[in-house]
Amino acid sequence: MTFSIVGRCEKTGMFGVAITSSSPAVASRCTHTRSGIGAVASQNITDPTLGKKILDYMEKGYSAKQAIDQIKNNNQFIDYRQILVIDKTGEKAIHSGSKSLGIYADFSGNNIIAAGNLLANENIPERMVKVFEDNKGHLGDRLITALKSGLEIGGEVGPLHSAGLQLCDDVSWPIVDLRCDWTEDDPIEIITQAWILYKPQIRDYVQRALDPSIAPSYGVPGDE
Repeated sequence: MTFSIVGRCEKTGMFGVAITSSSPAVASRCTHTRSGIGAVASQNITDPTLGKKILDYMEKGYSAKQAIDQIKNNNQFIDYRQILVIDKTGEKAIHSGSKSLGIYADFSGNNIIAAGNLLANENIPERMVKVFEDNKGHLGDRLITALKSGLEIGGEVGPLHSAGLQLCDDVSWPIVDLRCDWTEDDPIEIITQAWILYKPQIRDYVQRALDPSIAPSYGVPGDE
């Protein structure tokens, strides 16, 4: 019911996840990032605890592959899960359990991995990875463009209703966490428009958290 892409910016060390699904509120359950550690998408009959567990393993020094192996060895329902992991070195690990739904597939490239289930065709993850690799610029732009490309060649079997984009960089919280939890329209386009609005303000919101005394104005009526 979901397809996603998980990436790392080789220049900045930023991590990100872009995801979409026919299910409601997919990003609230499936996207996990941690500054300096890595990123995880945990999908297909989702267990939201897996993302945190994998990031905890990697924070202790496990590689992406070692962390996902720990989950596989200690989870009785692992055959139901589809998990994408990337660590701070760019190492990637993917698990697509045998009970993943419908047509499921995964593909990896340089600092990027993609996977999905209940797909219209098995070529979608590869297409997303190739589009990500062919584009330059901000990690958020590349992830959204890649996610759109998956939809362009079929996407899910059913209509999409939710989507999300999460990025982490040099602070302990996600610097971007944009979600469309339900729509009858195109949730990827809704996330795209939110990203266009939010992207120029990312550092302003970080600064407001770190030191509001020197932060930019809020730009709202009554703010001077």
